[in-house]
Amino acid sequence: MKLPYTVVIFWSDEDNCYLVHLPEFPSQKFHTHGNSYEEAIQNACEVLELLVEEYQQEGKSLPQPKNIEQILQLA
Repeated sequence: MKLPYTVVIFWSDEDNCYLVHLPEFPSQKFHTHGNSYEEAIQNACEVLELLVEEYQQEGKSLPQPKNIEQILQLA
């Protein structure tokens, strides 16, 4: 499934893992994590698929994907 959403991944010394933030879905600060970068991105894809499915089942409009300028303003 092609999902045009932003995935922000960064290392957390405190959690000793990579944390994943999905800015278009602001219900939580972090949506998933991984022990490696690859695991974090794989988990992010799975969470995005579940979020899209949930929004569709509940009849919610999906958030508009943000462009790079919008993402950088959030940082």
